[in-house]
This record gives sequence, C-alpha cells and structure tokens, in this order.
Amino acid sequence: MRKLSLLVAVLVCATPALAAVRIVVESEGSTAAVRYATDGEKVRAFALDITVDKGRILAISDFVRGESTADNLGYGIFPGNFGRYITVDPETGEVASWDASGYTPVADPCDPGALGGLGTSGITVEMGALYYPTDDSSPNAPPNSGLLFTLTLSEPANVTVALNEARGGVVLTNPDQAATVDLAQATNVAVGGGAAADLLSSSHPDYAEWVALGKPACWAYPRQCRGDADGRKDGSEKTGFYYVGPSDLNVLIAAWQVKEPPLGPGIAAIENGICADFARDQGGSAKTGIYRVGPTDLNRLVENWLVKEPPAGPGVPGDCGGNLVP
Repeated sequence: MRKLSLLVAVLVCATPALAAVRIVVESEGSTAAVRYATDGEKVRAFALDITVDKGRILAISDFVRGESTADNLGYGIFPGNFGRYITVDPETGEVASWDASGYTPVADPCDPGALGGLGTSGITVEMGALYYPTDDSSPNAPPNSGLLFTLTLSEPANVTVALNEARGGVVLTNPDQAATVDLAQATNVAVGGGAAADLLSSSHPDYAEWVALGKPACWAYPRQCRGDADGRKDGSEKTGFYYVGPSDLNVLIAAWQVKEPPLGPGIAAIENGICADFARDQGGSAKTGIYRVGPTDLNRLVENWLVKEPPAGPGVPGDCGGNLVP
C-alpha cells in the first residue's frame, strides 16, 4: 500500500461531483441489512445517516475492514475513525493491522455533522474503498452491488437512510460525474419481527442474567459463548474464514478483569466489554473485586482461536442459543 495517508485524505475531502446509485434496506428479523447497487459507475465512498423512529440502534456488523482486495472486496476504509485506530508505517506506508476493535464505520458523535452513535436512535456511517490499480476495471475494486453492513435494533422500527452531505454523501471515482442517489427503498422501511427481548429465548439458561445485564445484543451471536465478541467473520477464500481471532482478543483485553463497583468502574464502562464475557460467569471475590472477563473467557477464546470454517476447517459450533445471526 503506497501513499495510503494521501488517499485516505482524498476520501475525507472528496466532493461528490450523473450515475444512479440505489441504497436499499432489507428487514432480516431484528436486523436491518443495508445494501447498495449502481448502474456501473463505481462508488468510492459513502457517508450516510441512519435513523430509527423507535428504540435504538444497538450494533453494526457484517462490514469489511481494510484495503479492498480480491479476497476482501468492499468498503473497509472508515475516514472518521482511521486516524484514531489505524497506524501507518511512515517508511513503508503499510498498515500493521486493521483489527482494532474500535475501528468501525460509525462516526464518533463528536465529529462535525455526526449523529448520536450506537445506543441512540441515529448513527452516521462513513465507508470508503482503497484499492490498486485504482481504475474502475481493477480486480480489487468493490462490486457494483453488495452488502454494506447490518444493524441490530432494540425493537421493531422504521429505518431511514439519508445522505450526510456535510461528510461527503456518495462519492464516485469519476469526479466529473455526480451521483443520483435513489433512497426510495431505504426510507421508512419496517424492520422487526424480533425485538431485543427476543434475541435470547426466555427458556435460554442465561436469559435472566442477560436481562439483568441490559440485554446485550452480542450475547445472541451464535458463537459468542465460544470466543466471538464481535459477530464478524474474518479471513479470506484463500486462507480460510474464522470467527474467533485478533479483533475478539482486542475486546477481551480491553475488558480484562475490570472490577465491578464499588472497586471498579464495572464492565458497562468498557465499550462492548460484556461481549468478551464468553463463559458468562464472574471471577474474583468480594474482597479483591468481582469481574466478568477473566481466565475462563480467555480459555474459551484460545480453544477456538483461528479455527477455520468449512471447507477449510471444522468451524466453531454456532450453538450459543441466540436468535441473532450476524
């Protein structure tokens, strides 16, 4: 990767310059899949505001991270969070890792023009594509249609997507061509059939504890109890895909033995910290402090570390009992 910082700056500063681009929201149970399609012109970046008319947007998943390659096609450059979480080697221009747990498409609510963020009724999402060669015929360019990301909602609601023009809207690779964006299928789209209360069945053995903890959506990931903190599948066709890896370890490290009150801030103070409670138990003592993320959770993660999904490997069993399928 050469001149990475310059190209990211272009994504941040680019101004939408006519090609048809459609944004579509599809209801998938308690989640909303946000997709795109074009008539042929490549989209280089998206800046979108997503709002719900009831409840909150709890989580985002199914997005690509990093440079778009033949094995990892998509919009994995997040301009708003790039400088916060990604380190570029000043000599080689290479990125050591794209797996920082906070590196997501959701803009920080303190960023100019951004909505409130996860846990509120609106988020701003920024996604760009970085690939070589840079022309539209590049084998590493994102396809002309596909999934951008999936959102988990706290309750059935109408979802609306709008362009965040202040942060770029939809940017094409051709600066002389403006994007005509069709949002008809992304306006007041009913998403429901599975409220947050339904993510875990009332018969699930962890149901009472899940309710007491505020119904964290991540506990409904099929492999969360086996070390999958973010519900994301990583890897490639060439090397094999896995669910438990570095990004999950990062979540665990951030939450490691964080004491519950009164001896500490508690796991709720750590972003996504409860998602690393794979064993769904407690450690420590009243004297030394109670914590939710510790050795038992690390053991779960180690047991399933980089276990490849079929056909490259046996896969991690998706039997944690949730109804949410990332």
